[in-house]
Amino acid sequence: MSEYLPGLEGVPATQSNISDLDGKRGLLTYRGYRIADLAVNSTFEETALLLLDGRLPTHEELEIFDQQLRSNRIVKYNVREIMKYLPATGHPMEMLQTAVASLGMFYQGDDCLTGGAVCQDLNYVHNMSVKIIARMATIVAMWEHVRNGYDPFPPRKDLNYAENLLYMFSGEDPDPLMARIMDASLILHAEHTINASTFAALVAGSTLASPFLVIAAAVGTLAGPLHGGANQRVVEMLEEIGSPANVNAWLDKKLASKSKIWGMGHREYKVKDPRAIILQTLMHELMEHRGGNMGPMFETALALEEACEEKLAPKGVFANVDFYSGILYKEMGIPPDQFTSIFAIARSAGWLAHWREQLGDNRIFRPTQVYTGQSERDYVPIDER
Repeated sequence: MSEYLPGLEGVPATQSNISDLDGKRGLLTYRGYRIADLAVNSTFEETALLLLDGRLPTHEELEIFDQQLRSNRIVKYNVREIMKYLPATGHPMEMLQTAVASLGMFYQGDDCLTGGAVCQDLNYVHNMSVKIIARMATIVAMWEHVRNGYDPFPPRKDLNYAENLLYMFSGEDPDPLMARIMDASLILHAEHTINASTFAALVAGSTLASPFLVIAAAVGTLAGPLHGGANQRVVEMLEEIGSPANVNAWLDKKLASKSKIWGMGHREYKVKDPRAIILQTLMHELMEHRGGNMGPMFETALALEEACEEKLAPKGVFANVDFYSGILYKEMGIPPDQFTSIFAIARSAGWLAHWREQLGDNRIFRPTQVYTGQSERDYVPIDER
């Protein structure tokens, strides 16, 4: 193929059996299982293992995996010391990329990937996946305290993944509903076919880089506002609007200037993002749990989505996963600049599933280009220019 397609839109970059989506029907599946079913019936731990191994685990398999995750939550004090010397004003995603990349120096064991041979040791791949998924949440929650000058709360083995994440943020036992909502949010963000950050993981993995560097590459890619960083921008946008009464005038102004409406539209979906539908349902459940008492941001979001549907739906632009995820995280007390880090925690499961798949039939990525520069010419000495 010699045709240049910006952003590689529509160009197959790999073959995968991990996830699939139907943008016209608004359907997303992990290993064939509908995301709506997994969000209601599964857990993040089970979903992560489904993505990694390709099938729903037995009770015994899930118990073993869960215990492995719980036993690998602690990180070496060296990582905490590195975090202490990072600027407190730095973005959490920059910290996360730095910390994840450093893990390979403290948890070595890349012999499986050396010598140019593709690693076929599934025990190695599984164990490295466990170490990374388990420690992603620890690192993100640690930073919230370190950057504010406090020692972080140590992880607890008696809590599940979502519960422990919320506990490490607050130091308090999480509300059961909040923990369930966080668990569902992690499931919804765990995987989404070959997006930008997953492609970055594939490219890094194809070089046989260590899995820590593979995930670091994906984290850096996810950080951009056109990818994972959009959920933070949604909250900032809603704060700018202020109240439902301001929605229509604000939206008209933005549309007239052709400005981006954060959380609206998706390259793949021509209908409302199925993940946004589930998150909106969880938002209503949380509102009911609180006796109808929610912050004005949720009311503003509902009004904005209604206005956008009237003006943008005919163009196939609907709410995506970022529109409601940031609002939910804010209700959980998580700072807006940490929203994308929560996204990265969840997506590490999908990234590692793709890393494993890439190793199974590896060939280094080396795309071509369409050259638009000067034709061949002679060098001119500097005195003659």
